[in-house]
Amino acid sequence: MRTTHTARSSQGFILISTLFMMSLMLALVSAYAMMTSIEWKINKRSGFSSTGFYTAEAGLNIRAEEIRQIFVGYNRPEGTSPDPENACEGGNQGADDFACATYEVGGHTAVTYVEEDPSNPLILTIPPGELYQNLSAQEYRYTVKSNAIGPDDRVEASLELRFKSRLVPLFQFVAFYDKDLEILPGPTMLLSGPIHTNGDLYLNANNSLSVDGQVATAGVIYRGRKNDNSCMSKPVRVKDPISYVELINPCPSRTLVDDSDIDPYNGMVQMNVQSVTVPEPEALDPTEGQIYWDKADLRLTLHLNGSNNPVTTYGPTGVEVRNANHSVNASATTDLHNCAGSISGRPVGYSSSFYSNREGGYMRLLEVDMQALLNCIHTESLMGFGKGLDDNSEGGLVFHFSVDGPNSGNQQSYYGFRIVEGDELQASVAAPSVRGMTVVSDQAAFVEGHYNRVNKIPAAILADAFNVLSENWNGNDYKSTQSLSNRNASNTTFNAAILACTDTTGGVEGAGGQGGAYNGGLENYPRFHENWSGDTFLYRGSFVSLNNCRHSNGNWVYGGSHYNAPNRDWDYDTDFNDAANLPPLTPRFVYLRQQLFVRKYELE
Repeated sequence: MRTTHTARSSQGFILISTLFMMSLMLALVSAYAMMTSIEWKINKRSGFSSTGFYTAEAGLNIRAEEIRQIFVGYNRPEGTSPDPENACEGGNQGADDFACATYEVGGHTAVTYVEEDPSNPLILTIPPGELYQNLSAQEYRYTVKSNAIGPDDRVEASLELRFKSRLVPLFQFVAFYDKDLEILPGPTMLLSGPIHTNGDLYLNANNSLSVDGQVATAGVIYRGRKNDNSCMSKPVRVKDPISYVELINPCPSRTLVDDSDIDPYNGMVQMNVQSVTVPEPEALDPTEGQIYWDKADLRLTLHLNGSNNPVTTYGPTGVEVRNANHSVNASATTDLHNCAGSISGRPVGYSSSFYSNREGGYMRLLEVDMQALLNCIHTESLMGFGKGLDDNSEGGLVFHFSVDGPNSGNQQSYYGFRIVEGDELQASVAAPSVRGMTVVSDQAAFVEGHYNRVNKIPAAILADAFNVLSENWNGNDYKSTQSLSNRNASNTTFNAAILACTDTTGGVEGAGGQGGAYNGGLENYPRFHENWSGDTFLYRGSFVSLNNCRHSNGNWVYGGSHYNAPNRDWDYDTDFNDAANLPPLTPRFVYLRQQLFVRKYELE
């Protein structure tokens, strides 16, 4: 009996132990399952948070770029922000450029809005040590807020970006190119202003080249020529900014400048900077929606028929005053032709007597006697009721001169406009003073004689190509087909910023544009047509080139029947350092500077 009882007790103990172990194992499995579930949820939430961060960041970048693009289009962001309390919920959406906006990114949603600093805008001088130092800029400050919403409608990440949008005028550079820039002066040249190129920069000199201003390139710098492997061992110097420092001399062949070569310049020479966005060449077109056409105070169009002869429906010269929608302002056109001037007795006219050796053909030109045109604008109110010569809505007057003919869109149109009597950009009759003047065209510009020399005002010419005829030309177009020895120039002064096309030299190995030949460089930016030997072209302004020529197709050629270069007394107009002295509607580039980045995660 004892044995049986003991065996039964042992069996009971084993059963109880087994049940206990099974319960323990079940508890462990349950605990493990719970821990795994928790860990999975944490990892999932962590993954959502990480994805949410990048989603919210994408929202910040999109909104900041949208703000920048508004400035690129010569507009300013406007609107109202939502109330920060429960922003972007229900009717709390804000309005216009600052309103809530939603972006889908990889199955997640970024909900964003913008707040504007109430102190906007700030007019500042960019501090020393920064890129574009000492230039005047308008600075606008904004905060973008972005929440990332996951598939479960919970906030995964909340980010905030405070940034500055700076608008920098292009005419505050002695030279600004949206492509490769080459400088190779013959005589000694001093450039007293900053230089920027969105391409590569090639520096060389026959005698010496000195730059007193910050030099920045989005590419690299070469000491030497682009179209071959040569380099002239002459001084090329840039201020550091206290004293001039010479760049790689001697240079037996074209040499790529490296970082150690520019270290001595204390930030005054910079390579591989960020490219900046500049206006497209289409901005000059006579088209509704383009900034200069829309905002022009006066639009003059030379209207040609299919045979390239003037259409005289509205006036004897074919020159018409156009409205923004391209319709002809018949009464203003009649008034214009009734005014007196030097173009066959009128302020405007048509000519086809100038032969361009560079283009290889006769040019059909809209002729403008500038002083007579200003007189007519004043006496006949050509710009509309209540708008006078002293209009300052865009910083001064903006004129658009165009040619409406069968060749207008051709790569070689043989069209353009010519300004005469521009020595003083004021009316000769009793009239309010012109504050500033910008002349715009999608075709070639020709300026004959002194320009803006007397009582200089802020002025600019924006055109496809920039051509110069000296004071000695005196309207004698018959000389254009004669030998160069019969086309002698005389000393001429020109005070205005220029935006125009330039040819492009071929690549580093000599292939490409101009058949691989040299494009003439900055020193041949103006297109000359005379024998300037011994005579001086005195220029003060700013050279801006954003593109190759769209309608002026002739390659640069020196000598022969084309031209001999003048003595180049050229430099930056330091008056442009004061933003108040910039020409009307000066083109500008926009860049952003991050001020503060804040992030936080919200896990529920």
